Amino acid sequence: MMNKVNISQLIRTLNLSQRLLVVIVVLYLVLATIYSVVTPIFEASDELWHYPMVDYLARSGLQLPVQNASNTEQWRQEGSQPPLYYMFSALIIAGIDRSDFDVVRRQNPHADIGVIVPDGNANMMMHQPERENFPWQKSVLAVHVVRFFSIALGLGTILVTYLIVREIFPEYPLIAVGATALNAFLPMFLFISASVNNDNLSNLLGNLLTLLTVRLLKTASIPTWCSYLIVGVVIGCGLLAKLNIGFWIPVLILALIINSIRFKSVHPIVVGGSISGTITILIAGWWYWRNWQLYGDPTGLNVFLDIVGRRAIPANAIQLWSERSSFTQSFWGFFGGMNVSMTDLIYSFLNAIGFVGILSALIFIVYHFVKRSFTLKRWAIIAVPVIWPLVTFASYLRWTAETPASQGRLIFGALSSICLWIVVGWTWWFPKPIRLLPITIAVSILLMVAIVVPFVFIAPAYAFPDPIQLDNVTPIALFFEPQSDGKVGLYQAQLITQMAQPENFVKVQITWGINKQTQRDWSLFAHLVSPNGVIIGQRDVYPGQGRLVTSNLSPKHGWENSLAIWIPAAAYAPMSLDVQIGWYDLVTGERMILPNGATTFSVGQVDLQPRSDDLDIPNPIRINFDNQIELIGYKLSTLTPQAGETIELTLFWRRLRAIQEDFTIFAHVLNPTNLTIYGESNSQPSSGNTPTTSWRDGEIIIDTHQLQVANDTPAGIYELEIGLYLQKPDGRFPRLRVVTPDGGMANDFAFLTRLKALSSGISN
Repeated sequence: MMNKVNISQLIRTLNLSQRLLVVIVVLYLVLATIYSVVTPIFEASDELWHYPMVDYLARSGLQLPVQNASNTEQWRQEGSQPPLYYMFSALIIAGIDRSDFDVVRRQNPHADIGVIVPDGNANMMMHQPERENFPWQKSVLAVHVVRFFSIALGLGTILVTYLIVREIFPEYPLIAVGATALNAFLPMFLFISASVNNDNLSNLLGNLLTLLTVRLLKTASIPTWCSYLIVGVVIGCGLLAKLNIGFWIPVLILALIINSIRFKSVHPIVVGGSISGTITILIAGWWYWRNWQLYGDPTGLNVFLDIVGRRAIPANAIQLWSERSSFTQSFWGFFGGMNVSMTDLIYSFLNAIGFVGILSALIFIVYHFVKRSFTLKRWAIIAVPVIWPLVTFASYLRWTAETPASQGRLIFGALSSICLWIVVGWTWWFPKPIRLLPITIAVSILLMVAIVVPFVFIAPAYAFPDPIQLDNVTPIALFFEPQSDGKVGLYQAQLITQMAQPENFVKVQITWGINKQTQRDWSLFAHLVSPNGVIIGQRDVYPGQGRLVTSNLSPKHGWENSLAIWIPAAAYAPMSLDVQIGWYDLVTGERMILPNGATTFSVGQVDLQPRSDDLDIPNPIRINFDNQIELIGYKLSTLTPQAGETIELTLFWRRLRAIQEDFTIFAHVLNPTNLTIYGESNSQPSSGNTPTTSWRDGEIIIDTHQLQVANDTPAGIYELEIGLYLQKPDGRFPRLRVVTPDGGMANDFAFLTRLKALSSGISN
């Protein structure tokens, strides 16, 4: 009773903004807990690699692994990350029995990570409800304990947001409440905060440094050594949390210089810099020295990139701009392995909130600068939450130019400042009596979205398909497991798509059932096969939209299975495609067998037609090379050449603008697995008779190439690769890059159709 009275008395002592802060904190904790519970383990962004790093440190006594790009472990690139978050987490779970870790962490080998497809398969892991459901035990308990640690770090970021705004705009306490609510109810922030992810510590420290720097610039006298000590500790910890915190160092130096000018003393820059710098080195220096000794790189970024993968061609400004949608989606909320999204309408609402807020905040800054509303000291303070998001965004662009990582969550280290300016933008130009109204509307929309997301978008993405009773039902086909008596029955197969064009999905609805439990985990495949046996399109998944494992299913367990098979953009048409389904073992490549000895069952035929086009050109297509030249169609003399035979390839081109140089066109018969070329042509268009500089607007260039397939070409499937390049005097051969429909810059080649090479002497 006494505690209830004390809490009641405490609440009565709080002012309105503080009471609202308490409400926000409670709502955040409730929502973050819901996100943590609803999201299956290892289905949050990169959690399937972050947690193994925690588990390894807990087992090794905090000994860090040595990274090797040619032999990656379960933690993959995360073993190259600064280790502080992982160390804290490892200490927290050290006493938990995690002996079942390898059993619990069971990956979906066919997961569509970073891709949204119409037939599901978003799950990165194969889940086991009997192990993962509450009450949690062993490794599942350890994952959730670390998630709750992350939630606490997220709470710290929220409180820091409130304190930053109170420091910068003390006269507007409701702006602090609005910014804090925006931070707390941001769906992506909730999602990351409820996951095992080192961003949670770096987000807290990055935003905390904003607060500490603002307070350094606000102080009325030279800061004490204790202030510099705290800053040094936070930067040192930040550099052990994530590399992006290193960009705070020049910002802090600038703040110390400003203070030295303000106080007309070298004390801030000399003493403050020395204390902060020394503490930073003492805390974080060992890790950077270790990287230098092991990898010849103090940051360890080279080995990180070797593991995670670099872009084939570093992204330029055009490519980065084309990825803006992915950036904004993953700022507001893009869940799972970047493959579970909200609706376009929600993104449009949230983008409008963010865009209007930031644009209006920019007007606020310009307006008050022109009106000279603030003192120089006030401007120095305001500059901190302006500079840090800009620095963070610039570092993000530099990073994502090297590796595909167009994720808005990567700028959450400056989220407090971003939320501050969005709320300022939504409030400052309203009369004071109604300033609360617009931000209340914006925050309410965000809160409603945050509440809906776990139940409407996340949970359904991982729900198991409803079981179907198959008693007394006879299958139309029965697949047998080799070397055992396992059987999988096909009970119904409906081809939804009867006619399609390139860049369409062919959809199939199938009913499967286990007749006798299998010993192995079988993958389901669906192939679109041309009349000459070339697989034009294929889909490989685990059953039940990727959520089931055959060896776990008991006899008479049935389920509906949707499949969506993608037809490549350059697929050759017209032709009839046979839709074939079957089962194979991903480890051995062995297939299940039908009673007649076949390994596939034909569901039906799809009529593949060329795209509609008014140019009357075979296989109409639009491949844009550098906004200069466009391939608009092509044709081939054969899709099944013999070794030694010559293929005639005709390309149809037109220019998109005046062309200043004469490009050479290449065409390759390419083995995609080892990049060996078994046939090629290199010539200027029409054997040099129509150089690209001579092309005119509206003119269609007919360009024929002869590709002799090498005599030693093994029988098999090959890609037909084309592109354009220049022959430079210095010996370079720069190629034109393909421009994607969204304006991005892709590879410097394009694949047309697949070819099936036959051994010499075999007729077509």
